[in-house]
Amino acid sequence: MSIHDLSDGKHLIAASLDILHSRQIYITFGEDLDEYQRLLARYRPDQPIGAPFDPRLQELTPETCFWMVGRKPDGTLVHTQALRIINLHDQTLGEYLRDNFRAFPPVLPDLDLARSRYRAGPGARMITGNVCYQGEFWFNPDRGAYRGHGLAGIVARCAFLEAITRWAPDYTFGFMANPVAQKGFAQRQGYLHSEPGALRWARHGSEEPLEGFMVYNSLEDLRYLLSLPVVDRVPDLAA
Repeated sequence: MSIHDLSDGKHLIAASLDILHSRQIYITFGEDLDEYQRLLARYRPDQPIGAPFDPRLQELTPETCFWMVGRKPDGTLVHTQALRIINLHDQTLGEYLRDNFRAFPPVLPDLDLARSRYRAGPGARMITGNVCYQGEFWFNPDRGAYRGHGLAGIVARCAFLEAITRWAPDYTFGFMANPVAQKGFAQRQGYLHSEPGALRWARHGSEEPLEGFMVYNSLEDLRYLLSLPVVDRVPDLAA
């Protein structure tokens, strides 16, 4: 496994790191999903690893995925996210997800995959090439110290830059539950495009499905986003 610190000369992200370090949050990256799973078992036991990154279900390599964690000086986990690259070959993302969306489920125990569905929006129908999926986005709920303070945009910048450095993906995408997306979290995280109605996850014993958005950025979107000073994105944190 290779784990490396983000501060090795990546000047575009220096201000973000300064903000995280001022809150005693230290970012590391890794590619070993078994190691990531052990971290979650210790520090995030209530939310096990999701199916898209579960080493028991996926054949991912250090060349096709990475995870990112933020920790306090005592090792306590504050934040997680993970990203993987997918070559769509001659498909659009909409065509790929039509056949494969069930491989990207939310972590819920009662999903009825047979009754669930995916609907491609206009963005998904035009996205092609190498795409990066971003998931596992989590903040420690401890006393509300990390949620709702603008940190989502900071850690997303770190992950987006790492994805560009490793893969320069044509697009990056993710999924977001309706209540979260409708509160503007996609924009706070840094996604410039969102498509409602993309996912409907049915649940056993319930007629109330979990609805979800698909969110995405092009490579040009990411480069634009990273060119913006942190003070423009999260002025309260940068103050």
